[in-house]
Amino acid sequence: MVAQGVDKTSPQAWDSLEGHGFTNLSLAETLGGGQSFVWDQDVAGIWHGVINQVIVRLRIDGSRLEWQTNTPLRFSKKDLLHYLWIDTTYQEAIDTLPWRSDLILAKCMDSLPGLRILRQPLDEILFYFLLSPVKSIPQIKETGGKVSQIFGPSLGCGKHGFPGWSKLAEVSEKEFRDLKMGYRAKNVAGTAQFIKSHPNWLGSLKQLSYNEARTEIMKLPGVGGKIADCVLLFGGGMLEAFPIDTWIDKVLTQRYHLEDWSLKQKLSFARLHFGNLAGLAQQFFFSSERLRLL
Repeated sequence: MVAQGVDKTSPQAWDSLEGHGFTNLSLAETLGGGQSFVWDQDVAGIWHGVINQVIVRLRIDGSRLEWQTNTPLRFSKKDLLHYLWIDTTYQEAIDTLPWRSDLILAKCMDSLPGLRILRQPLDEILFYFLLSPVKSIPQIKETGGKVSQIFGPSLGCGKHGFPGWSKLAEVSEKEFRDLKMGYRAKNVAGTAQFIKSHPNWLGSLKQLSYNEARTEIMKLPGVGGKIADCVLLFGGGMLEAFPIDTWIDKVLTQRYHLEDWSLKQKLSFARLHFGNLAGLAQQFFFSSERLRLL
């Protein structure tokens, strides 16, 4: 809650985050490369996003990663460091990946130093990835943004927060379809009703093993293995999840020569080869292949 006399639309002074490791490219890919849909970059190079219903701005100035928010009493540097995975465990994860013996992975990591997995809210990530089938990143952002604008809280500066599943449960499938969700409207509406009927379900997922949580999420309408893995990786913090989309399938098929392997075999390969950090390796592959860095 904002203290009396603090203008929630008045930005605070820029502050710095030490030891971030980002480059302009890896920051852009981390925020805008398909794992989050709440960030936009303006013409001055400043990133504007929403974290836990708070507007946050980020920019790289030389070697400094600087941040700013309108509501310092609700959001701290510690919160941002957690969200951006800026702590010693990130470097430990980088050191653990098999880049020393895997030249393909090494090339990807050398091209995008600092790229990482954001620690995002599970409920919000589930919503955005229900919108994702056969949709581009800009299309997902546009549709999700409209839902937040209509049903979510206004945060000022033209930004709106995620409405939450309890609010989405009050929205009809037709209303979702009117927002150009197409067949995804049925899945969003169905998921909202499921969560309404099982209020502790989302919170319980993080207490499960990866395989158990994956099985649970795939019970939702429209959720297959890829969406389940995206939700668990980007919203559940389960770094062993390895979503295989067209970009990752291209990497595995062409770079690792797994042409005749089934999807199940490719998943097994990834889990064995990259271990419990397969999802971090996946993000390096996804961005490198998408940006044609390989």
